[in-house]
Amino acid sequence: MRSRYTAYTQRNEDYLRATWHPSTRPQDAILDPDEDLRWLGLEIKSALRLRQRKAELLDHPDSDTVEFVARFKVAGRAHRLHEVSRFLREPDPALGGEVRWFYLDGTFPK
Repeated sequence: MRSRYTAYTQRNEDYLRATWHPSTRPQDAILDPDEDLRWLGLEIKSALRLRQRKAELLDHPDSDTVEFVARFKVAGRAHRLHEVSRFLREPDPALGGEVRWFYLDGTFPK
């Protein structure tokens, strides 16, 4: 999660594509190079796996959920993105089958 946030702050489209699951990866550009956007910070609210480990309920070791709040400004106006992201761990053909985490999708709590 933190590495993807960093990729957004650095406008690293290649990394974002490489870490986005192929089944949900957008075909169009992820970043708008003309957007006046500045990232201000990331707060990880919770990670499902941490709660599961404590309860010894690790039923799905190749999936995880992370809730976060990212703060940013667009054209000088402050915003926040509150998301619960789903991740999958599976082999990456681009890395010779090395297993890595992929962002799958997210929902937005009220």
